[in-house]
Amino acid sequence: MRMFKRFLFPVYSFIGLAIVVGSCHSGSKDALDNPLIAEGKILAEKHCGTCHLLPSPELLDKETWVKSVLPAMAPNLGLEAYPGGNYYAGPQAAISFENWQKLMAYYETLAPPKLKEAALPTEPLSDWAVFSLEKPQADTTKTAMTTMVAIDTIGHRIYSSDALRSDLTQWNQQLQMTGNQPLQSAAAQATFFRDKSGAEQGVFTCMGTMRAADIARGELVTMRISGKLPADTSTVYANLPRPLESVATDLNKDGLTDWVVCGFGHLQGGLYWLKQQPNHQFAKIAIREVAGAIQTTIGDFNADGWPDLVVLFAHADEGIWLFLNDKKGGFTERNLLRFPSVYGSTSFQLVDFNKDGRLDILYTCGDNSDYSKILKPYHGLYIYLNEGDFRLKQAYFYPINGCTKAMAVDFDQDGDLDIATIAFFADFLHTPGENFQYFEQQTPLRFQAHVLPIHTYGRWICMDVNDVDQDGDADVVLGNFSKTFIIQENLKPTWDTHLPLIVLKNKTH
Repeated sequence: MRMFKRFLFPVYSFIGLAIVVGSCHSGSKDALDNPLIAEGKILAEKHCGTCHLLPSPELLDKETWVKSVLPAMAPNLGLEAYPGGNYYAGPQAAISFENWQKLMAYYETLAPPKLKEAALPTEPLSDWAVFSLEKPQADTTKTAMTTMVAIDTIGHRIYSSDALRSDLTQWNQQLQMTGNQPLQSAAAQATFFRDKSGAEQGVFTCMGTMRAADIARGELVTMRISGKLPADTSTVYANLPRPLESVATDLNKDGLTDWVVCGFGHLQGGLYWLKQQPNHQFAKIAIREVAGAIQTTIGDFNADGWPDLVVLFAHADEGIWLFLNDKKGGFTERNLLRFPSVYGSTSFQLVDFNKDGRLDILYTCGDNSDYSKILKPYHGLYIYLNEGDFRLKQAYFYPINGCTKAMAVDFDQDGDLDIATIAFFADFLHTPGENFQYFEQQTPLRFQAHVLPIHTYGRWICMDVNDVDQDGDADVVLGNFSKTFIIQENLKPTWDTHLPLIVLKNKTH
């Protein structure tokens, strides 16, 4: 047995340091007048600001910093954390125990006892807005663990996938199940197209595992879906690190379709180019081998005729990056937006909100399944306006606990963009209706929020928007992941645990 007990420093050592700085008011700038706290800030900048944007102490409460986040970060600096607040700093540690105490004291001293709730800019309306509800018949023998909903505008069907059963389900416009296909793992995203013969193909990004682990079992699979499922399936590429999205493009303009894959991974992952070879096999090329890639938009952003990428990374070093195609098989990388590592980035969309011809960024944050499982007032819906050359300025924020996704469409067809949002980590104890909201744009960048009475039908983790019934307006499909990932104490599901999905039909037309 390894003899390490004599190197353990008990928590009362840290408490003793806290007593030294106890005369400073928590959260006050005066605290930085204390040399120990000032040194703790410098140490935080050195050790916590090198891998990601330095998080401010005010972003979390004292208890979450001291009992959850900092102990989780300690191993990254070579420290070993033990129950009871004990730490072991070995000879290879990047920081001494004494300096670690100062760093912790900086966060505990300046962090608030409790985060303040965010004030809503406008009160939401409780109504159906432009929507009406349609839902399939629930199978009460099955628990809904939906990971994907996708609207197929070619075959005019809806597809869903389930984590518990690792399958793909096909639905017609009447929300009747018309087919089912087993998968190696649940799908997170789908793309539909016609092949050269005119037959419809579906390409599905399968995660491999939802668990936060470095298990590279994800894959990109294609199947012929001109008829009902099951269908013939082939694997485009396997052994991907928890991929969440795959986007088709021809990055090198050789006439062959490539794929850009967001491999979220866990500690290992990255943004990958699956480059199609002349023999139609694919070679995996890392564009940015950093965990957390979650979403990609492809476009010619510098007007040189070559496809570029805008990508959201949502883990550790969170932010949105632009990758300009260098026409030689590589990319020039530029950070557009960077967020603190506690934000929990979840989605983005490039849209022109102010009609100036420049693409703006719609962004959401709200992933709350990591080390700081508390409601955060900065979670929600953001709009960043493009002032030219992707110089971005925040122009709008609406707080939504645990916001998961936002999609901007002119739902009411009045000539401007509206927004639909979901929040998987909503405050279900107090404001459960925030798990789906519709933001009606009334004047430029002024929105009326609508809370639809649908929170009893499911807990929405995924959403797709398109014209389901082909009547000329945009409908919404929501997927219900009804069990697990509950972070609020004493919360028991008050929603349907059997409905896999619902459709919000747009009544504008």
